[in-house]
Amino acid sequence: MNDYNEEFWDALDELVKTSEIVVDRPKGSIHPRFPDFIYRLDYGYLRGTSSMDGAGIDVWVGSGKKTVDAIMCIVDLMKRDSEIKILIGCTEEEKMEVYKTHNETQYMKGVLIRR
Repeated sequence: MNDYNEEFWDALDELVKTSEIVVDRPKGSIHPRFPDFIYRLDYGYLRGTSSMDGAGIDVWVGSGKKTVDAIMCIVDLMKRDSEIKILIGCTEEEKMEVYKTHNETQYMKGVLIRR
């Protein structure tokens, strides 16, 4: 079985293409609830979409061409939820920063799935 599903990635491309990317936490900004957490990349959401938490689908936006590169699948034990984060225009180094961000504590773990 081939685990790669082009239609999945095409669907993500369509969501990103037809949604406004809202960066509400620019690179270098401080998390509103966790003052020790500084965003290493632009972080935001896709306006007009919804995720498991009822808010827009989360996105990490890198410095490259604005295409969907990867996703992070996250489990958050403190919030007792899971969701995906779409990585847009991320270099390999930026992807690793996102990966590290979602695996820094015992309460949040994630897997990076590259396109």
